[in-house]
Amino acid sequence: MAIEVGVKAPEFELKDNHGRTVRLSDFRGHKNVVVLFYPFAFTGVCTGELCALRDELPKFVNDDTQLLAVSNDSIHTLRVFAEQEGLEYPLLSDFWPHGETSRAYGVFDEDKGCAVRGTFIIDKDGVVRWTVVNGLPDARDLNDYVKALESL
Repeated sequence: MAIEVGVKAPEFELKDNHGRTVRLSDFRGHKNVVVLFYPFAFTGVCTGELCALRDELPKFVNDDTQLLAVSNDSIHTLRVFAEQEGLEYPLLSDFWPHGETSRAYGVFDEDKGCAVRGTFIIDKDGVVRWTVVNGLPDARDLNDYVKALESL
């Protein structure tokens, strides 16, 4: 079961598509964070969602907000995916220990071996302020994220 609004977001430390370490705590006190879990790079719905975010990037990466997209792919896969799709925001690898962060957020599908589509908006104090979780085939509406961020 996914974590709920009002709880402190679980801390994580993951490598991005360039091998840099990214910690949720890096943004505490400075930026709201949109943590977006998606199943796998190079799949149709995931590519569509991440490219839609790319096309509206100033709404999700700015002085007040940081977007972090998390999948269970390796950093090498994520690097190629980001280059191919022109994704200019961090793609974080929850590859090893496999799904540890996805499990902490309650969005890891044990049967499929990947995260479902979970999005968590975390405020500057590290508290979850909005969330949506969709099944594997169901794309999310990024306009919902924009409305949630505007309410912070």
